[in-house]
Amino acid sequence: MDGWIALPITLLILVASAFFVSIEFATIAARRTRLEAEAVHSRAARAALRSSGEVSVLLAGTQLGITACTLALGAVTEPALEHALEPLLHALGLPTGVAYVVAFALALVVATFLHLVVGEMAPKSWAITHPERSAIMFAVPMRAFMFLFRPALLVLNEAANGLVRKCGVEPVDEVAIEQNPEDLEQLVLHSAEAGDLEAGSSEQLRGALATTRLTVAEVARARDLVTVPADADVADVHAASLDSGHLRILVGPASDPDGVVHVRDTLTADPDEGIDGFVRDLHVLDGGATVLDALEDLRRAGAQIARVVLTEGQHGRDGAGDRVAVVTIADLLARVMPASAAAEEGAEEAAGV
Repeated sequence: MDGWIALPITLLILVASAFFVSIEFATIAARRTRLEAEAVHSRAARAALRSSGEVSVLLAGTQLGITACTLALGAVTEPALEHALEPLLHALGLPTGVAYVVAFALALVVATFLHLVVGEMAPKSWAITHPERSAIMFAVPMRAFMFLFRPALLVLNEAANGLVRKCGVEPVDEVAIEQNPEDLEQLVLHSAEAGDLEAGSSEQLRGALATTRLTVAEVARARDLVTVPADADVADVHAASLDSGHLRILVGPASDPDGVVHVRDTLTADPDEGIDGFVRDLHVLDGGATVLDALEDLRRAGAQIARVVLTEGQHGRDGAGDRVAVVTIADLLARVMPASAAAEEGAEEAAGV
């Protein structure tokens, strides 16, 4: 092929390769929330969102395009370069056979270099640096390509997914880029060290992130509890409150309390009156539940204190073995927002803690 014809064709092939590489990396790296924000007023952003919703088909399309560009460079650019270099090498005194081999090798190196650097690595770096802009910029033409070649892409995608399933992995069709709590904790820590985040805010954020994996059993306390028997009277409750300083007193044996009475409810009652009418059921939490789930559970129940069911191997945060464990909202909030926990604990003390 004539060099003047091969040159523009080579440029077109490189541009096409750069397009497929850019849309591949941009769609995977783009944050869905930013695309959704742009989609309100941008047709291209809506197209990018649709592509991120069927990422496996999109990847089949980009891989098909990149492979086609690679083959095209081998069919057009490499022979054209070889044809241009061979006479020059022959003119330098190289024998015809040697000139052919050297020209072929040089042409292959140049074509490969152009494909890797211009057609793949440079656009990849640009797309990763500007993922949302790249995804939006190339979304519409990529959707058109996927529409034209969809039957072939679906066949390729199903074949690839079938191989993946044989390995015991279920393929996904939607991009899901999320930061796990550990990554976010590191980000908060680095921000605090760099001075971009105040120490107090850093501690609160790290505490909140820790609650995503912290269990109730790790927070619950299993100390000796302040309790009154079920047949106690109001005077017994007041005495227990004065001795312990707590406003909520557990009811039942210390090894198995099942109720709680608030001193406030008994203030106007006769000291000799029984406490049956003031006792509320003691809420129960699973020791394996996370702190956030426990807070939501207590909020729905309107409870401030709960008994924790400890399974084998769970002993509460103070290491007690066979004693009953309890947890309060103040205990849970202390792991999320220390300031709020202090206010909660100062306003209402929970029994036996």
